[in-house]
Amino acid sequence: MARFQYKKKTHTYRKFVLSLCAFLLIVGIFYQGIQSVSTSTRRRQKESLENALTRSITYCYTVEGTYPQSLDYLKEYYGLMYDEDLFFVDYQVMGSNILPDVTIIEKGD
Repeated sequence: MARFQYKKKTHTYRKFVLSLCAFLLIVGIFYQGIQSVSTSTRRRQKESLENALTRSITYCYTVEGTYPQSLDYLKEYYGLMYDEDLFFVDYQVMGSNILPDVTIIEKGD
């Protein structure tokens, strides 16, 4: 006779809400981790670009005796490459024997 008894479905709603909260918490932690890695990667890319610019400018001055007159000159003759969608490089020439003023700005998403 026990097989015909009605069993109450207790706590079904509560279990669903707890499962949903646990899932959202895991997704939130995962998203935060991805953002952290992305920020760290972009910071390293910017540092790498700063080093490449400094090296290229210095090498040009050493070889040619003058600082490069443009960023395009560094790209064409010294192989400078960077992601122009991520960074804007402001290259201001002060003179052929004065170190150019270089500013790297991260572009927004």
